[in-house]
Amino acid sequence: MDVYASSYAVLSDEADLSTLDRYEPFRQGIFVLGGGSNVLFTKDLPVWVLHNRIKGIETVKEDREHIWLKAGAGEVWHDFVLYCVERGYAGIENLSLIPGTVGAAPIQNIGAYGVEIKDVLDSVRFFHLEKKEWVTLYHADCQFGYRDSIFKGALKGKAIVTSVTFQLNKLPVFHTSYGNIRQELEAMGVKELSIRAISDAVIRIRSAKLPDPRQIGNAGSFFKNPELPDPAYRQLKSLHPDIPGFPAGQGRTKVPAGWLIEQCGWKGFREGNYGVHQHQALVLVNYGNAEGADIAALSERIMASVQQQFGIRLEREVQIL
Repeated sequence: MDVYASSYAVLSDEADLSTLDRYEPFRQGIFVLGGGSNVLFTKDLPVWVLHNRIKGIETVKEDREHIWLKAGAGEVWHDFVLYCVERGYAGIENLSLIPGTVGAAPIQNIGAYGVEIKDVLDSVRFFHLEKKEWVTLYHADCQFGYRDSIFKGALKGKAIVTSVTFQLNKLPVFHTSYGNIRQELEAMGVKELSIRAISDAVIRIRSAKLPDPRQIGNAGSFFKNPELPDPAYRQLKSLHPDIPGFPAGQGRTKVPAGWLIEQCGWKGFREGNYGVHQHQALVLVNYGNAEGADIAALSERIMASVQQQFGIRLEREVQIL
C-alpha cells in the first residue's frame, strides 16, 4: 500500500529547522518520521512529513566509571548499540537489534530483556514547535513509564527530537536473568561474560523469533504487555492457572501480551496477505500488498478477543495513522 504526504522534507541538521519554519506547510502541521518501524499508515497524510536523519556520535564527557555519548536522532538505533559494544561502553547491549532510530528511543522508552532507555538516558535535546525554541530535557523530567514518556503525553506533537545523550558504563553490570539470555549464552558456549556476548545472544534470540521487516512487513511487537494490579492478577490466575506474570513494581504484575493472544488462537493466523506471525503472536505481518487498514482491523479483532476471554484490554504499541 502506497501512502502519500502533502509535503516531504529531510532534516539532516538542526539548522534546517529554522529554514523549514518559514514555509506555510510546515506551520500547518508536521509529522516527524524516524525509521518508520513503529508506525502503521492507513491513509494519506495531509501534513508535511519531516524525515529526521540527523547523524553524528560524539563524546560529551567522561570519568573513570562513565562516558556520556551524544547521538543524532537520525542514527540507526542498532548501529549505535554496536558502536557502544565495540568500544566497551555498557548499558544498552540488551537493546540490540531493536529497529528504529535514536530519536525514537526516549519517546517510546524502548526496552527489552530487563533494560529500558530510562536506565541510561541523560538528556534529550529538541525543538519546541509551539514555543519556537530549543529545549534540553533531563532524565528526571521525561516522565518515563512503560513504553511511555512526556513525548507521548504533554509534548506529543510539540517536540522534534534532534539528539539524545546517554550515560553509559565503563564498568559493566550484566543483565542476563530476563528471557532466554542465560540459555542462549550457554548454547553459544560463552565462558566469560561480556557486553559483546550479551549483545550477540540478544541478536540470536530476536533473529530466531522475530521476522526481519526487510523480508516480511511488520512493526515488531504490536501490543504492550498489560500491567495488572496484583489482586486482579491473582484473581485471573485462579481462573487461568497457566497465565504467566512478572513483578512490575508498585503492586502490579506484567502479563505477556503474546501469551494472551496465543491462548485466543491467533498465533499463525492468516487472512489473505496479512496475519499474525507463526512464531510470535505479538507480531502482525503484511505478506505483501495488504492495506494498512486491514492490519489495524486485525489488531482490533485481537484486542476484542483477549478482552472477551481474559477481561484485559490490550494497548497498541504501534502508532496508527
